[in-house]
Amino acid sequence: MVGTSLEFDTLLELCHEQHRRIVLAVLASEKRSLTVSDLTKAIVKHNHHTPLLEISEEDVRPIRLSLHHVHIPKLADLSLVTYDRERQLVEPTAQFDQLQPQLSAVIDADPELEAPVAL
Repeated sequence: MVGTSLEFDTLLELCHEQHRRIVLAVLASEKRSLTVSDLTKAIVKHNHHTPLLEISEEDVRPIRLSLHHVHIPKLADLSLVTYDRERQLVEPTAQFDQLQPQLSAVIDADPELEAPVAL
C-alpha cells in the first residue's frame, strides 16, 4: 500500500521524470535538507559524469530552472518536501520518510541509476 494521501498512480507519475528520480534518490540517500545547487550538482554528475565546474552554464541553467519551477514544486505540492524559495532549500518531510520504501523500489528499478546517487 502506498499511503493514505498519495495514490500509486501518482507515485509512478512522480517517478516518471528522471531528474525527479535523481532528486528523490539524493534526498533519500542524504536524509537532510539540500539546496537547489546540491540537487543540480547531483543531476549533472549523474547525466554528464563530470563535476559541475566542468559543465557550461548553458548546460546547467535548464536543469536548475526545471528544478526550481517544475520538479521541486511538484514534490512540494504532494507534501514530500518543503521548499524555501528564498534560501533555495529543499527539505524532505515526514510523508517523504513514510513513502521512502515505495519510492526506493521505483528508483531501484531504474537501470540508469546503477548506484545510489550521491553528492
